[in-house]
Amino acid sequence: MSDHAIVQRPRVVITGMGMLTPLGSDLEPIWEQLRRGQSGIRRITHFDPSGLPCQIAGEIPDFRVEDYLPAKEARRMSRASQVALAASIKAVADSRLPLPLSEPERVGVYFGTAIGGLERFQEGLDTFRNQGLARVNPFTVPSALPNMPAFHVTLNFGALGPNCTITTACATGTQTIGEAVGAIRDGRADVVIAGGTEALIREYSLAGFAAMRALPTSFNDAPQSASRPFDARREGFVFSEGGACLVLERLEHAQARHASIYAEVLGYASTSDCFHIAAPDPQASGAQRTMRWALSDAGLRPDQVDYINAHGTSTPANDAIETLAIKNLFGEHSRRIPISSTKSMIGHPMGAAGAIEACICALSLRDQIIHPTINYETPDPECDLDYVPNQARPADLRVALSNSFGLGGQNACLVLGRWEA
Repeated sequence: MSDHAIVQRPRVVITGMGMLTPLGSDLEPIWEQLRRGQSGIRRITHFDPSGLPCQIAGEIPDFRVEDYLPAKEARRMSRASQVALAASIKAVADSRLPLPLSEPERVGVYFGTAIGGLERFQEGLDTFRNQGLARVNPFTVPSALPNMPAFHVTLNFGALGPNCTITTACATGTQTIGEAVGAIRDGRADVVIAGGTEALIREYSLAGFAAMRALPTSFNDAPQSASRPFDARREGFVFSEGGACLVLERLEHAQARHASIYAEVLGYASTSDCFHIAAPDPQASGAQRTMRWALSDAGLRPDQVDYINAHGTSTPANDAIETLAIKNLFGEHSRRIPISSTKSMIGHPMGAAGAIEACICALSLRDQIIHPTINYETPDPECDLDYVPNQARPADLRVALSNSFGLGGQNACLVLGRWEA
């Protein structure tokens, strides 16, 4: 026997969750709609989209910022920060974390966004050009910064522990959670409030993605059919807004306060394709490496994975390459793993996507059910795995894997485990 004691790293569990999505702003009703295969994609109402080739998006239908903070404070914040704060308030309430915090220096905040408060820059520019410097809001620049969601969450709860902002495009939400887990494992925090946010359904954002030919253009009259991951008729992702927050805790800390536990975070990894600003690596090596490293971090074999929540954006390239990555890593087991895409129903809320999907994996593990990939009608020879088409499925789930692959070839993956007391 070795003279050196084996040091077991801290286990990290999820004790609270909050979400705002195109299916609403309450956790359990959102989950129920996902299980039913209900889409939240509609014609855009935030502005008149008639001049755009894609006129649909996923807007949060019931978000009232005044339900969460005073109007004066709201005016100093971007919509992304407002959504982040709302999601964190829901998650902390769900966790029943005692407030005020008893040990604020042991509570961290890790939050991320892909685009952040870009609309505040635009508003400031328009005001300056049309009304002059005297009318420019002094909060224009600070409110637009990508670290402001983390700041507002920190300020709201008085959390004095480690603070971090992640901005890695579509991988943001997943990477934020993974890095937060690392802070707990390293002993820098007992609790981390972690998540992602995105809220920029504006003309210029839709126009930019349309110029990239990344959005669907044939479904303006049938918006709920537009997001169709892995289907042969997929045309592009549906841009959406949303936010999600998870309360992550060191297991002993959660148990000491008799917290309810949704799931355990077993593993995490991030990698780079090192290939292209927008296109994924056609060999799928970065995506495959991310999943492999995340499983290694969890101490698991590929054949122990029971479910994959796919990045599944509904773009021709991403879905085929993610399928290739899964087949390359899991081999014959890839034919037995159920895979589904949450984005088929809520679209793609960029920096919030991975955090929302982590919540969905936790709920899947809790309830032993997999939500469907809706709008799967026409098989694609390049996408030939089990995507749980159109109807939810009960399953014996112990390990779930959640993928996020972002612009710039930035990849992240989480491995979650079913909680058994």
